[in-house]
Amino acid sequence: MASANVRIGQQALTVLDVAFRVPCIFIIDAIFNSYYDPGSGWAGTAGKILIRVMGIMVSSVVLVLSQKALFKFYTLFFAVLLGVVAILINYYAISHIDFYSAYYKAALGFRLLPRNGPTLWLGMAVVQLLFGMGYVVLLNIQSVFAALVVLDIMIPLWGLIIELPVDVRQLVAVASGLALALNTAVCLALKLKWFYYSCRYVYLLVRHMYRIYGLQLLVEDTWKRIRFPDVLRVFWLTRMTAQAIILVYVVKVVRHESGEHSYLTWDVFWDLFSNLIISGCDSTLTVLGMSAVISSIAHYLGLSILAFIGSTEEEDKRLGFVAPVLFFILALQTGLSGLDPEERLVRLSRNMCLLLTAILHFIHGMTDPVLMSLSASHVSSFRRHFPVLLVSLCLFVLPIVLSYTLWHRYALNTWLFAVTAFCVELCLKVVVSLTVYALFMVDGYYNVLWEKLDDYVYCVRSTGNVIEFIFGVIMFGNGAYTMMFEAGSKIRACMMCLHAYFNIYLQAKNGWKTFINRRTAVKKINSLPEVKGGQLRDIEDVCAICYQEFATSARITPCQHYFHALCLRKWLYIQDTCPMCHQKVYIEEEARDRVPFNNNGYVAPDGDLGQFAEPDGAEAAAAAGMLLVVCLLFC
Repeated sequence: MASANVRIGQQALTVLDVAFRVPCIFIIDAIFNSYYDPGSGWAGTAGKILIRVMGIMVSSVVLVLSQKALFKFYTLFFAVLLGVVAILINYYAISHIDFYSAYYKAALGFRLLPRNGPTLWLGMAVVQLLFGMGYVVLLNIQSVFAALVVLDIMIPLWGLIIELPVDVRQLVAVASGLALALNTAVCLALKLKWFYYSCRYVYLLVRHMYRIYGLQLLVEDTWKRIRFPDVLRVFWLTRMTAQAIILVYVVKVVRHESGEHSYLTWDVFWDLFSNLIISGCDSTLTVLGMSAVISSIAHYLGLSILAFIGSTEEEDKRLGFVAPVLFFILALQTGLSGLDPEERLVRLSRNMCLLLTAILHFIHGMTDPVLMSLSASHVSSFRRHFPVLLVSLCLFVLPIVLSYTLWHRYALNTWLFAVTAFCVELCLKVVVSLTVYALFMVDGYYNVLWEKLDDYVYCVRSTGNVIEFIFGVIMFGNGAYTMMFEAGSKIRACMMCLHAYFNIYLQAKNGWKTFINRRTAVKKINSLPEVKGGQLRDIEDVCAICYQEFATSARITPCQHYFHALCLRKWLYIQDTCPMCHQKVYIEEEARDRVPFNNNGYVAPDGDLGQFAEPDGAEAAAAAGMLLVVCLLFC
């Protein structure tokens, strides 16, 4: 029970920590989006610039405060706010309310206060008493001074009971306000020592972390400590909710005044939704907020798909990071927040199509290892295969539907060409994965060594990689055309350089290296003696790699060990020595006499055992991710 209470308390503190940082984002966003009038003279311009800079600096400092310092700041802020509200209530009650006739000039036309004079005075007194007590508690004022502060707040209301003249009552209200303001200033001045030590502590901590860990880890630590994605997410959702309420209220009032039905039709709803989306990416901060919302959606989508296909890979949970980063880079590259509203909606829809194709590519990267694992391990349960096959089928159908829809709505341009190319590439990847999956399933069904299986798998994957490489070259040309004739920018130029290096040069280099390694391994295998027929029956042994009997033939290494040709070839992709005794499997004639052997037949390593290794899986995955992210940036 105690642990549950502690957990609830920690969650409550986390919610407050995020909620207290959100107003800073609102203030910074309002300052950047506020109208700037340069024609007010140099003094007015300097004053406005100074106010803007101070507002941004203060909001930024409050945003990065520690949790303890943040709560302390808001404690002082709410205390000052209660004092200001108490002063305003006193002045308003003295100037605008007649407690005897109970008629008054209500603000905004609302008459919410009671008409009975004594009841009204008693209610005001209770409200002021509560404000005074809250002010005293938040500033932690001692008992004697606390009573004086509460009395000071209540004095203007008591002046109404003793029927002081109006001028005197206003003077009393002003004096009471000045006394409360002076007390607030003194209390804040006494807190300057705490403020100084807090700032000094933060400065020393930041300097220490920067010296020890560097700028990158410092930024990452601050990002996590202030929960910046959650802050941006709450900021964007709050902003959208407030604008939605205002828009719905305005539309209902207008439709009611025009005599139309008050309920919303589909056209009106679509207009409201379009306006909300347009206003939801009108600045850099709102784009960041939308990216944070996309991150949350993509994260839970990735977790759902992982749970559905039964994958436990931790690396596959990066969808919540890749999707928002891609969306934000696309928004920066296309200048989304600076476009006109109609152009912004069109560009946002295009970016969303690109983002959807990227997410589908990433989901394929999540399902492909599971598909290969099920087929290679010969799992016979249909329940394990069905979810992965269903997701693969959806990954094949959705790009076709998306391309068909876009081609019927838009004319051919560089953006539509790019989206179509990525959809075709995704369909190709799915076909390659399903083909390899089918080959492994056939191999497991017959339960006989299929020596040509590795060649077939390599041919299928190589064909797919070659076509993907061609797509990469075509997309480079598409991006170059877009940069020169449509929308050139520094970001696009940098992305094209990255694309040329990672997705054209490195992909071609790794593919050629793999081809050379396989050809070298085949050459070595063909140079070894082959045993067939009667000699094979005399071996009476099994392959030391796969532990299967020799059905048709076997290869003999120079160290007189027997292996299947296919098994030994796969081994030679990894290293160039015998699996049994680590002696060189293939030694050139001119170097045969110079190879040092020890008594156990072990060849001394020459530091090049991994020359026949295929590209690392993690590097291939990283290259594929870079291929997707970078290529999408050219549209």
